[in-house]
Amino acid sequence: MIGMTLSEVLGPIYQMNLPHILAALQGEEQLFDREIPDPQGGPPRYSQAHYIPDVLNGVVQGFVVMVSDISSRRKLELQLREAQERANTMAMHDSLTGLPNRALLEDRLQGVIETSKRLSSRCAVLFLDLDGFKNVNDVLGHGAGDTVLREVARRLVNELRQVDTVARLGGDEFLILLPEVNGRDQASVVASNLLAMMQREPFEVENQSFILSFSIGIAFCPDDGVAVHELLGHADSALYTAKRAGRSQFAFFTPEASGSETP
Repeated sequence: MIGMTLSEVLGPIYQMNLPHILAALQGEEQLFDREIPDPQGGPPRYSQAHYIPDVLNGVVQGFVVMVSDISSRRKLELQLREAQERANTMAMHDSLTGLPNRALLEDRLQGVIETSKRLSSRCAVLFLDLDGFKNVNDVLGHGAGDTVLREVARRLVNELRQVDTVARLGGDEFLILLPEVNGRDQASVVASNLLAMMQREPFEVENQSFILSFSIGIAFCPDDGVAVHELLGHADSALYTAKRAGRSQFAFFTPEASGSETP
């Protein structure tokens, strides 16, 4: 009718649509979405095509093509998906620091515990508490305290491996998950490096310069437990042991110390 072949009418889209065209010519109804690139380099558009075979006496004569522009619908779907992803991120991350929160930490810890059981390997949980952080809030204000917490989070992430997880549990409490550690020696090196990190660079907030330190409690899977809350509780118990020893200390969980912890 117009002196053009089907491939000339459809252009580059012809090759993408060819499987659907062949199926429709075999009598199979086709319904599919297609991204259509903008030749000028702009955002692509989206269409939904419906191929309806025209069958007469059991013989396919051709097919009817119905095409709808669904670009607005796809844009709305994308916006809804991005909103859902943001909501999921907010539900699993600390709003102040952007670190994983307790819920995400516990989920990752459960996965690491299962891997440790399967591979007969160890993992370590480090419970961190900032020494004297209350003074920062009391003297400089909560805004300054928030600035310090964000900086602490940044330093922790930069100090550790990509496979490690740094989480903020709330207040001035942080928790670190170390998968596949060889035992006390490796955990001791990590804890010592974290304590040294805090001494290397003062915090500069509200025209004040000061040093903060951590107390750190450490528990291992499977040595100190194979359940999420058990390991967290034992790391917390070890933290109190470290605090009783003074500032900038770390301690390992021991059953003896756990019976005498004080808040």
